[in-house]
Amino acid sequence: MTALHYNPHASYEVSTSEVIYLDGPDGALQATIYRPQGSGPFPGLLDIHGGVWCGGERSDDAPMNLALAASGIVVVAIDYRLAPQNPYPAQVQDTNYAARWFKAHATDLDVDPAAIGGMGCSSGGHTVMLAAMRPNDGRYSALALDGGGDVDASFRYLICCWPVLDPFARYNYARNSGNDRLVTFTEFYFQTPEVMREANPQEILDRAEPATLPPTLVIQGANDGNVPLSIPQRFEETYRSAGGDIQVEMFPGMPHGFGNQPYPESQRAVELIKAFIARQLSPAVAGV
Repeated sequence: MTALHYNPHASYEVSTSEVIYLDGPDGALQATIYRPQGSGPFPGLLDIHGGVWCGGERSDDAPMNLALAASGIVVVAIDYRLAPQNPYPAQVQDTNYAARWFKAHATDLDVDPAAIGGMGCSSGGHTVMLAAMRPNDGRYSALALDGGGDVDASFRYLICCWPVLDPFARYNYARNSGNDRLVTFTEFYFQTPEVMREANPQEILDRAEPATLPPTLVIQGANDGNVPLSIPQRFEETYRSAGGDIQVEMFPGMPHGFGNQPYPESQRAVELIKAFIARQLSPAVAGV
Protein backbone atom coordinates (compact mmCIF):
# COMPACT_ATOMS: atom_id res chain seq x y z
CA MET A 1 0.00 0.00 0.00
CA THR A 2 1.28 3.45 -0.89
CA ALA A 3 1.49 6.17 1.75
CA LEU A 4 -0.13 8.62 -0.68
CA HIS A 5 -3.38 10.15 0.57
CA TYR A 6 -5.98 11.38 -1.91
CA ASN A 7 -8.63 13.82 -0.69
CA PRO A 8 -11.74 13.54 -2.87
CA HIS A 9 -12.97 16.91 -1.59
CA ALA A 10 -9.87 18.81 -2.75
CA SER A 11 -10.06 21.38 -5.52
CA TYR A 12 -7.26 22.21 -7.97
CA GLU A 13 -6.83 24.21 -11.13
CA VAL A 14 -6.19 21.84 -14.05
CA SER A 15 -3.80 22.21 -16.96
CA THR A 16 -3.99 20.11 -20.10
CA SER A 17 -1.22 19.11 -22.48
CA GLU A 18 -0.76 16.77 -25.41
CA VAL A 19 1.95 14.17 -25.84
CA ILE A 20 2.78 11.36 -28.24
CA TYR A 21 2.91 8.31 -25.98
CA LEU A 22 3.48 5.75 -28.75
CA ASP A 23 5.14 6.28 -32.12
CA GLY A 24 4.67 2.88 -33.69
CA PRO A 25 4.56 1.29 -37.12
CA ASP A 26 0.92 2.38 -37.58
CA GLY A 27 1.68 6.01 -36.76
CA ALA A 28 1.81 8.22 -33.72
CA LEU A 29 -0.75 7.86 -30.93
CA GLN A 30 -1.45 10.86 -28.73
CA ALA A 31 -2.58 11.32 -25.15
CA THR A 32 -4.10 14.26 -23.33
CA ILE A 33 -2.75 14.80 -19.83
CA TYR A 34 -5.07 16.46 -17.30
CA ARG A 35 -2.83 17.64 -14.50
CA PRO A 36 -3.83 19.25 -11.18
CA GLN A 37 -1.76 22.31 -10.39
CA GLY A 38 -0.34 21.62 -6.98
CA SER A 39 2.20 19.68 -5.02
CA GLY A 40 2.11 15.90 -5.53
CA PRO A 41 2.72 13.14 -5.84
CA PHE A 42 -0.80 12.51 -7.12
CA PRO A 43 -2.61 9.32 -7.97
CA GLY A 44 -2.96 8.59 -11.68
CA LEU A 45 -5.80 7.40 -13.89
CA LEU A 46 -5.51 6.02 -17.44
CA ASP A 47 -8.69 6.70 -19.45
CA ILE A 48 -9.81 4.51 -22.38
CA HIS A 49 -12.63 6.06 -24.41
CA GLY A 50 -15.49 4.17 -26.06
CA GLY A 51 -16.76 4.03 -29.63
CA VAL A 52 -17.72 0.38 -30.36
CA TRP A 53 -14.00 -0.35 -30.93
CA CYS A 54 -14.22 1.53 -34.25
CA GLY A 55 -14.53 5.20 -33.35
CA GLY A 56 -14.30 7.83 -30.66
CA GLU A 57 -11.32 9.85 -29.49
CA ARG A 58 -9.47 10.74 -26.34
CA SER A 59 -11.51 13.93 -25.78
CA ASP A 60 -14.79 11.99 -25.43
CA ASP A 61 -14.49 11.66 -21.65
CA ALA A 62 -13.21 15.20 -21.10
CA PRO A 63 -16.04 16.27 -18.73
CA MET A 64 -15.32 13.38 -16.36
CA ASN A 65 -11.56 13.65 -16.77
CA LEU A 66 -11.53 17.35 -15.93
CA ALA A 67 -13.70 16.83 -12.86
CA LEU A 68 -11.50 14.00 -11.59
CA ALA A 69 -8.28 15.93 -12.26
CA ALA A 70 -9.68 18.90 -10.34
CA SER A 71 -9.87 16.67 -7.25
CA GLY A 72 -6.15 15.84 -7.44
CA ILE A 73 -5.71 13.04 -9.97
CA VAL A 74 -3.42 13.10 -13.00
CA VAL A 75 -5.56 11.70 -15.82
CA VAL A 76 -4.01 10.42 -19.05
CA ALA A 77 -6.58 9.93 -21.83
CA ILE A 78 -5.28 8.06 -24.85
CA ASP A 79 -6.12 7.57 -28.46
CA TYR A 80 -5.57 4.02 -29.72
CA ARG A 81 -5.74 2.07 -32.95
CA LEU A 82 -9.25 1.52 -34.27
CA ALA A 83 -11.01 -1.27 -36.15
CA PRO A 84 -11.58 -2.31 -38.87
CA GLN A 85 -8.04 -1.33 -39.87
CA ASN A 86 -6.74 -2.62 -36.54
CA PRO A 87 -8.80 -5.51 -35.13
CA TYR A 88 -8.35 -7.24 -31.78
CA PRO A 89 -5.98 -7.26 -29.92
CA ALA A 90 -4.64 -3.88 -31.14
CA GLN A 91 -6.59 -1.78 -28.62
CA VAL A 92 -5.62 -4.00 -25.70
CA GLN A 93 -1.99 -3.80 -26.81
CA ASP A 94 -2.16 -0.01 -26.87
CA THR A 95 -3.77 0.05 -23.43
CA ASN A 96 -1.15 -2.32 -22.03
CA TYR A 97 1.61 -0.16 -23.49
CA ALA A 98 0.01 3.06 -22.18
CA ALA A 99 -0.20 1.63 -18.66
CA ARG A 100 3.52 0.82 -18.75
CA TRP A 101 4.32 4.20 -20.33
CA PHE A 102 2.37 5.98 -17.56
CA LYS A 103 4.28 4.16 -14.84
CA ALA A 104 7.63 4.75 -16.56
CA HIS A 105 6.88 8.50 -16.74
CA ALA A 106 5.23 8.75 -13.33
CA THR A 107 8.02 10.83 -11.78
CA ASP A 108 7.86 13.36 -14.62
CA LEU A 109 4.11 13.64 -14.14
CA ASP A 110 4.35 13.91 -10.33
CA VAL A 111 2.42 10.65 -9.97
CA ASP A 112 2.88 7.78 -7.54
CA PRO A 113 3.32 4.77 -9.88
CA ALA A 114 1.79 2.49 -7.25
CA ALA A 115 -1.44 4.53 -7.35
CA ILE A 116 -2.41 4.29 -11.03
CA GLY A 117 -5.86 3.01 -11.92
CA GLY A 118 -7.71 2.47 -15.16
CA MET A 119 -11.01 3.84 -16.42
CA GLY A 120 -12.90 2.80 -19.53
CA CYS A 121 -16.26 3.82 -20.98
CA SER A 122 -18.48 1.54 -23.08
CA SER A 123 -16.18 -0.51 -25.36
CA GLY A 124 -13.32 1.15 -23.49
CA GLY A 125 -14.68 -0.53 -20.37
CA HIS A 126 -14.25 -3.87 -22.11
CA THR A 127 -10.73 -2.96 -23.19
CA VAL A 128 -9.52 -1.76 -19.81
CA MET A 129 -11.05 -4.73 -17.99
CA LEU A 130 -9.51 -7.22 -20.41
CA ALA A 131 -6.11 -5.51 -20.15
CA ALA A 132 -6.38 -5.54 -16.35
CA MET A 133 -7.37 -9.19 -16.13
CA ARG A 134 -4.44 -10.24 -18.35
CA PRO A 135 -1.67 -7.69 -17.62
CA ASN A 136 1.13 -10.14 -18.48
CA ASP A 137 -0.41 -11.75 -21.55
CA GLY A 138 2.26 -11.87 -24.24
CA ARG A 139 -0.23 -10.89 -26.95
CA TYR A 140 -1.09 -7.70 -25.11
CA SER A 141 2.43 -6.74 -23.99
CA ALA A 142 3.91 -7.21 -27.48
CA LEU A 143 4.80 -3.52 -27.90
CA ALA A 144 8.22 -2.89 -26.40
CA LEU A 145 8.66 0.17 -24.18
CA ASP A 146 12.12 1.72 -24.32
CA GLY A 147 13.58 1.85 -20.85
CA GLY A 148 10.44 0.34 -19.33
CA GLY A 149 11.56 -3.17 -18.63
CA ASP A 150 10.89 -2.89 -14.89
CA VAL A 151 7.25 -1.78 -15.07
CA ASP A 152 4.15 -3.86 -15.65
CA ALA A 153 0.68 -3.10 -16.99
CA SER A 154 -1.33 -3.85 -13.85
CA PHE A 155 -3.82 -1.38 -12.38
CA ARG A 156 -4.40 -0.52 -8.72
CA TYR A 157 -8.16 -0.29 -9.36
CA LEU A 158 -10.66 -0.03 -12.23
CA ILE A 159 -13.62 2.19 -13.05
CA CYS A 160 -15.87 0.83 -15.79
CA CYS A 161 -18.57 3.19 -17.06
CA TRP A 162 -21.50 1.60 -18.94
CA PRO A 163 -19.03 -1.13 -19.99
CA VAL A 164 -19.37 -3.97 -22.49
CA LEU A 165 -18.12 -6.67 -20.13
CA ASP A 166 -19.57 -9.49 -22.22
CA PRO A 167 -19.12 -8.58 -25.92
CA PHE A 168 -20.62 -11.86 -27.13
CA ALA A 169 -23.82 -11.37 -25.13
CA ARG A 170 -24.02 -7.73 -26.23
CA TYR A 171 -23.47 -8.84 -29.87
CA ASN A 172 -26.43 -11.21 -29.63
CA TYR A 173 -28.49 -8.51 -27.91
CA ALA A 174 -27.71 -6.10 -30.76
CA ARG A 175 -28.61 -8.71 -33.37
CA ASN A 176 -31.93 -9.49 -31.70
CA SER A 177 -32.81 -5.80 -31.31
CA GLY A 178 -31.85 -4.92 -34.90
CA ASN A 179 -28.99 -2.58 -34.00
CA ASP A 180 -26.97 -3.08 -37.18
CA ARG A 181 -24.34 -0.52 -36.20
CA LEU A 182 -23.38 -2.36 -33.03
CA VAL A 183 -23.41 -5.69 -34.86
CA THR A 184 -21.21 -4.49 -37.72
CA PHE A 185 -18.68 -2.64 -35.56
CA THR A 186 -18.38 -5.57 -33.16
CA GLU A 187 -17.66 -7.86 -36.11
CA PHE A 188 -15.09 -5.38 -37.45
CA TYR A 189 -13.13 -5.57 -34.21
CA PHE A 190 -13.44 -9.20 -33.13
CA GLN A 191 -13.90 -10.66 -36.64
CA THR A 192 -15.40 -13.94 -35.39
CA PRO A 193 -17.78 -14.99 -32.61
CA GLU A 194 -15.05 -17.29 -31.33
CA VAL A 195 -12.77 -14.31 -30.68
CA MET A 196 -15.66 -12.43 -29.01
CA ARG A 197 -15.85 -15.30 -26.55
CA GLU A 198 -12.10 -15.68 -26.01
CA ALA A 199 -11.49 -11.95 -25.45
CA ASN A 200 -14.41 -11.74 -23.08
CA PRO A 201 -14.11 -10.73 -19.40
CA GLN A 202 -17.33 -12.51 -18.46
CA GLU A 203 -16.32 -15.74 -20.15
CA ILE A 204 -12.80 -15.58 -18.69
CA LEU A 205 -14.53 -15.79 -15.32
CA ASP A 206 -16.95 -18.45 -16.52
CA ARG A 207 -14.02 -20.57 -17.70
CA ALA A 208 -12.27 -20.04 -14.35
CA GLU A 209 -9.14 -18.89 -16.15
CA PRO A 210 -6.35 -17.37 -14.07
CA ALA A 211 -7.00 -13.64 -14.00
CA THR A 212 -5.99 -10.52 -12.09
CA LEU A 213 -9.07 -8.98 -10.45
CA PRO A 214 -8.41 -5.41 -9.28
CA PRO A 215 -11.04 -3.63 -7.15
CA THR A 216 -13.66 -2.37 -9.59
CA LEU A 217 -16.44 0.21 -9.68
CA VAL A 218 -19.09 -0.11 -12.41
CA ILE A 219 -21.19 2.94 -13.29
CA GLN A 220 -24.32 1.90 -15.18
CA GLY A 221 -27.38 3.76 -16.40
CA ALA A 222 -30.56 1.78 -15.83
CA ASN A 223 -32.05 3.05 -19.11
CA ASP A 224 -29.06 2.03 -21.25
CA GLY A 225 -30.17 1.00 -24.74
CA ASN A 226 -26.69 -0.24 -25.69
CA VAL A 227 -25.88 -2.50 -22.74
CA PRO A 228 -28.61 -4.72 -21.25
CA LEU A 229 -28.56 -4.61 -17.47
CA SER A 230 -28.17 -8.38 -17.32
CA ILE A 231 -24.52 -7.94 -18.40
CA PRO A 232 -23.24 -5.85 -15.44
CA GLN A 233 -25.52 -7.71 -13.03
CA ARG A 234 -24.16 -11.11 -14.03
CA PHE A 235 -20.60 -9.81 -14.14
CA GLU A 236 -20.91 -8.46 -10.60
CA GLU A 237 -22.01 -11.84 -9.28
CA THR A 238 -19.33 -13.79 -11.14
CA TYR A 239 -16.50 -11.35 -10.34
CA ARG A 240 -17.33 -11.46 -6.66
CA SER A 241 -17.60 -15.27 -6.71
CA ALA A 242 -14.12 -15.40 -8.26
CA GLY A 243 -12.72 -13.40 -5.33
CA GLY A 244 -12.85 -9.92 -6.84
CA ASP A 245 -14.00 -6.78 -5.03
CA ILE A 246 -16.66 -5.09 -7.17
CA GLN A 247 -19.26 -2.36 -6.69
CA VAL A 248 -21.99 -1.86 -9.31
CA GLU A 249 -23.91 1.40 -9.08
CA MET A 250 -27.15 1.72 -11.07
CA PHE A 251 -28.45 5.16 -12.04
CA PRO A 252 -32.23 5.13 -12.59
CA GLY A 253 -33.40 6.58 -15.90
CA MET A 254 -29.90 7.30 -17.20
CA PRO A 255 -28.91 6.41 -20.78
CA HIS A 256 -25.67 5.07 -22.24
CA GLY A 257 -22.83 7.55 -21.82
CA PHE A 258 -24.68 9.75 -19.32
CA GLY A 259 -21.59 10.54 -17.23
CA ASN A 260 -20.21 12.86 -19.89
CA GLN A 261 -23.53 14.64 -20.40
CA PRO A 262 -25.04 17.50 -18.35
CA TYR A 263 -27.38 15.36 -16.25
CA PRO A 264 -27.74 15.92 -12.50
CA GLU A 265 -26.81 12.26 -12.03
CA SER A 266 -23.50 12.82 -13.82
CA GLN A 267 -22.16 14.77 -10.87
CA ARG A 268 -23.25 12.00 -8.51
CA ALA A 269 -21.37 9.51 -10.68
CA VAL A 270 -18.19 11.59 -10.46
CA GLU A 271 -18.55 11.86 -6.69
CA LEU A 272 -18.93 8.09 -6.42
CA ILE A 273 -15.82 7.60 -8.53
CA LYS A 274 -13.80 9.97 -6.34
CA ALA A 275 -15.00 8.24 -3.18
CA PHE A 276 -14.15 4.83 -4.65
CA ILE A 277 -10.63 5.96 -5.57
CA ALA A 278 -10.14 7.38 -2.07
CA ARG A 279 -11.06 4.02 -0.55
CA GLN A 280 -8.57 2.17 -2.74
CA LEU A 281 -5.69 4.52 -1.93
CA SER A 282 -6.20 5.30 1.73
CA PRO A 283 -9.09 3.82 3.69
CA ALA A 284 -8.49 6.35 6.44
CA VAL A 285 -9.70 9.22 4.21
CA ALA A 286 -12.63 7.37 2.68
CA GLY A 287 -15.32 8.73 4.98
CA VAL A 288 -17.31 10.27 2.15
